[in-house]
Amino acid sequence: MKKIQLAPKLLGLGLVALAAYSFFNRPKKMTFSGSSMVPEAEGSIRIKRDKNKNHTIEIEIAHLVPADQLTPPKEIYVVWMTTQDGETKNIGQLRIFTGFFSKAYIGSLFTVTSSKPSSFFITAEDKGDVTSPGEVILRT
Repeated sequence: MKKIQLAPKLLGLGLVALAAYSFFNRPKKMTFSGSSMVPEAEGSIRIKRDKNKNHTIEIEIAHLVPADQLTPPKEIYVVWMTTQDGETKNIGQLRIFTGFFSKAYIGSLFTVTSSKPSSFFITAEDKGDVTSPGEVILRT
């Protein structure tokens, strides 16, 4: 009678499945480049699908000038998303803070959306609940 050892085969298949899942489920990354209004600003966006098939969006922008120091001065930065359907959505405001060991300003935002994003841009606005974007500061 021949004994079949399933444990090593199952372990191997499990590792292959885990590697494939990790490869196809890794976060997609986009980058922002500086503009004439905030030339030193640079940042990135990580987009990942969660178990509910929503898109989690994590944004971090370094070397950002506070909005009230722009010309003309503004109150806040608003992040906009363009969906694959061509719709433009206000997805939130950047939270601005200084680094722990640095005086450089950093902007961040974490949000979740059911829409599939295709691009992002940031505007400086006088209020956060705007429904149409003003002048674009940064874009992907």
